[in-house]
Amino acid sequence: MTGSEDYAPLRTFIFKVANRCNIDCDYCYVFNSKDQTSRHLPARMGLDVARAAAQRIGEHAMVHGLRDVHVVLHGGEPLLVGPRHMADLLSAVRGGIPAETTVRFELQTNGTLLTKAWLDLFEQYRVVVGVSLDGPPAANDRHRLTHGARSSATSAVRGIELLRSRPQLFAGLLAVVDLANDPVEVHDYLASFEPPLIDFNLPHGTHDNPPHRDDPSVPEYGRWMSRVYDAWLARPEYQHTIRMLEDIVALSSGVRGSVETLGLAPPTSVVIESNGTVEGVDTLRSVAEGASWLGLDLLRQSFDEVMRHPKLLHRHIGRSALAEQCQKCPLVEVCGGGYLPHRFSTDRGYRNPSVYCADLQYLIRHVQDSLSHHGWSAHTPAAPPP
Repeated sequence: MTGSEDYAPLRTFIFKVANRCNIDCDYCYVFNSKDQTSRHLPARMGLDVARAAAQRIGEHAMVHGLRDVHVVLHGGEPLLVGPRHMADLLSAVRGGIPAETTVRFELQTNGTLLTKAWLDLFEQYRVVVGVSLDGPPAANDRHRLTHGARSSATSAVRGIELLRSRPQLFAGLLAVVDLANDPVEVHDYLASFEPPLIDFNLPHGTHDNPPHRDDPSVPEYGRWMSRVYDAWLARPEYQHTIRMLEDIVALSSGVRGSVETLGLAPPTSVVIESNGTVEGVDTLRSVAEGASWLGLDLLRQSFDEVMRHPKLLHRHIGRSALAEQCQKCPLVEVCGGGYLPHRFSTDRGYRNPSVYCADLQYLIRHVQDSLSHHGWSAHTPAAPPP
């Protein structure tokens, strides 16, 4: 593969606008994992970096004929940069990308710092906002406490309620699965805020440092998410989507989407750090020090060069990058071998099944059995069940 036509162009650009956070989530892959790079990076992204990123995005969009790109403002906690600097960043990005390419802005926050002034700014630049919340206060505060070990739940809920007053800005909620929490209670609590989307993430783990399980012989995470799926379908009044579950439905129906955590389509996202360096998958920080490091920066390399970096080769060779048992698995088109960080071991690198292999199998089969009950068959495009 030598030409740009051999690679899926990048469409999502994750800007690490802040490298500090006002709460201290114990599972955070940015600050509380093996890689501590972020603590040594600039606390916030400068306008020079934002302008350089916009120029590179514009070049990439022109080369590949992209009609729109997705810019995600991330952290740390991105609201720590302050409204004035955020406005300058948004202006720099929008102004640096040719007008023929639409920029879709999204921001991911813990919600605790949201104010009316922030929402006015987001409305001006059409920034949609996702909020991280793990469930009811007791569930949320198992892991998401302030630096003073106090609850963050009340402030987060206040921010969500404020965001609900501008529904056009509400992108959805993000929760990390914890087996200690009741899945139906968590789902129904999050659904009560009427988000357009709920995104459940599995906690990061590797074969060297596997995720917590009460009973390693049981696919507990798969069962947990299956109960969420059943609760979601049980209430026809629910209007929200659940990304992981809808991805499984789509991939089981033969849709070849671009999903970072499931399926075999090449991911099309890239991370831009506050100092202008570029990473492919920043969650690899949960694997080892330097695992996400590419040695590239916006001042010296284009995004086409980023796409060809040897560490990102797995994006382009699909099934061939997986462990042998994954390549032969009948569910591989759906699970895609699982999320890259979850495949890692010191002995075999990323050529392992996911640490969530049994969980993914359980969940995928549970969803597919439900689809069959509604008259679907796997790999046959159809509409979702009512």
